[in-house]
Amino acid sequence: MEISVSEVARRAEVLPAVAHREVSRLIEAGVLKDRRDGNNRLVSANTQHPLWSLMSQLVAETYGPVPVLRDLLREIPGVDQAFIYGSWAVRRSGTAGPPPRDVDVLVVGQPSRGDVLDVAEVAGQRLRTEVNIHLVSREAWDARSDPFLKTVADRPLIALTSTESTLARDRRSDQAT
Repeated sequence: MEISVSEVARRAEVLPAVAHREVSRLIEAGVLKDRRDGNNRLVSANTQHPLWSLMSQLVAETYGPVPVLRDLLREIPGVDQAFIYGSWAVRRSGTAGPPPRDVDVLVVGQPSRGDVLDVAEVAGQRLRTEVNIHLVSREAWDARSDPFLKTVADRPLIALTSTESTLARDRRSDQAT
């Protein structure tokens, strides 16, 4: 994805001159690539940089869906567990492919639907991408008789509110049934 230096300034909430200077430094370091389109200087991540994987992981851990959703869901009563699933979780697990266009979240419990929709909206604004939240009861998640839930449980999941041991327990109980 390419964006203009003026868009970088807007998103970072800095003056255009500051954005231009910092973008230039990142281009010189090989972290970003640029190209001209008329008077616009368009920049994008240099995914061939030797540290790209580490840098992208650091940014995702700091500003990506996991910390944003963890913070927002922590405040919602009735959330037993929550997971990121779908393309974002698959990419995070190391499977190559195009960047995800949205973030899919499974919320287990009985929170207010309005609270969950508010989380999706706020998270979408912060992440600048669509956030889809699927709400299920504890009983439905534990039973996994619904084909959709079985599929979700069998694919990569990123725990947002549960510990990894809870996730491992859930998967073991699936295999036992």
